[in-house]
Amino acid sequence: MASSGSGSNPASRRKKRVRLLYEHRISLYSFLVALPGLLVSVALVWTQPWTLESRLALIAGELFVWWLLAMALQEQTTRPLQTLANVISALREEDYSFRARNAAPDDALGEVSLEVNSLADMLSNEKIRSIEATALLQRVVEEIDAPLFAFDPASVLRLVNPAGEHLLRQPRARMLGRTADELDLQKFLQADNESLVELNLQDSQARWLLRRSSFRQNGVPHTLVVLSDVSRALREEERRAWQRLIRVLGHELSNSLAPIKSIAGSLNSRVAATPMDSEVRTDLQRGLEIIEARSASLHRFLEAYRQLAQMPAPVLREVSLPPLISRVASLEMRIKVCVLPGPDIVFTADPDQLEQMLINLVRNAADAVLEASTLASRAERSGSAPGSGCDAEQKVAVCWEANDQDVTLMIEDDGPGLMNPSNVFTPFYTTKPHGSGVGLVLSRQIAEAHDGRLEISNRAGGQGCLVRVVLPRTPARAAGK
Repeated sequence: MASSGSGSNPASRRKKRVRLLYEHRISLYSFLVALPGLLVSVALVWTQPWTLESRLALIAGELFVWWLLAMALQEQTTRPLQTLANVISALREEDYSFRARNAAPDDALGEVSLEVNSLADMLSNEKIRSIEATALLQRVVEEIDAPLFAFDPASVLRLVNPAGEHLLRQPRARMLGRTADELDLQKFLQADNESLVELNLQDSQARWLLRRSSFRQNGVPHTLVVLSDVSRALREEERRAWQRLIRVLGHELSNSLAPIKSIAGSLNSRVAATPMDSEVRTDLQRGLEIIEARSASLHRFLEAYRQLAQMPAPVLREVSLPPLISRVASLEMRIKVCVLPGPDIVFTADPDQLEQMLINLVRNAADAVLEASTLASRAERSGSAPGSGCDAEQKVAVCWEANDQDVTLMIEDDGPGLMNPSNVFTPFYTTKPHGSGVGLVLSRQIAEAHDGRLEISNRAGGQGCLVRVVLPRTPARAAGK
């Protein structure tokens, strides 16, 4: 079996080798077609009473004419086919600039040329549309604000847009080709679709709505992950809920506190005019004064919270930043606020709201420094050696920088830092004995009303907090005007 098989293969290869080419077959068929006429012509010439030289010359002339006609037939038969082969080869190489010649209807070869040219035109248009669609898709991916990531079946990152680069704070060249584990993005592939994920990639907790879908590229399945920042929307919804709660509580409590304070004052006046034992009068007056004072204090407490529900929209105008920061720093009298030199910036904002925000942030920083100073003093008094120069270490620094789009304000302090960063923007939450839990919430509300953001984090490699306020040089509402 093996020997017979091995013997048949060379024979088949020899058959393939001896097979005539298409051009040679055309020449052979033209010779065979003309052979009867040539034989008849040679016979007639040979029977004529001519000299041998004349007969041979006539026969050679006939053979030469036949050869010329055979070559012309071969040329007319094979050249269009070679042209069509070149056009089809160019189409296979995605070069659509070639076209077949002699494309005419009512002609067998012309019909083939017409079909090939139509195919070339169709493929050329498809390629142009594909290039345009790819360029449009790439432009949309580049311009979309939502971070976008694409992973292959091995969880290797294959696509990321500029928003994703900004989110991860890494250039695309460093991220592509790395796995989700290496980029700490495995949660994107493990979390449920249409779920909320929290990321701490920008020194602040942000909540993102994760959408995940699948697509194929070159037949290989990929996973597409799109993130939508819903932090501001959720905070806005939470703010509306707090505002509704504050309005209800404020209305009900104010309606109760006003008559309580009024009645306590009236009773205090009547007690002073009513004859009774002096000790009893003193106790009654002290109790009524306490009621009146606490009613007034609770009323002020409610008024502070009403700022969250009644803050007006910002009135935008041109603001010079350095004088504003210097004025805010001078208002803090308990410790010295260091204002570091920065560029002379003029941008669009509400100066009153901006000043209120900076006052709150500087006051919080000063409170933190004084708290750390108090703790350090207590520790030194309880230790064996007294401390020295505690006030010299107190520091609140304010600086700023700007680019063509944004202005960034930074406030640093040497306080104890944040023990629970997740609650710093929770209304009513405070770690201060006499705090109301309103200042930071109101400050972030002011920043977001200017289309900006407020970020608070512990200082890297040191004690204290860093507050970053990023504001656009021209808010969207001002740009719309």
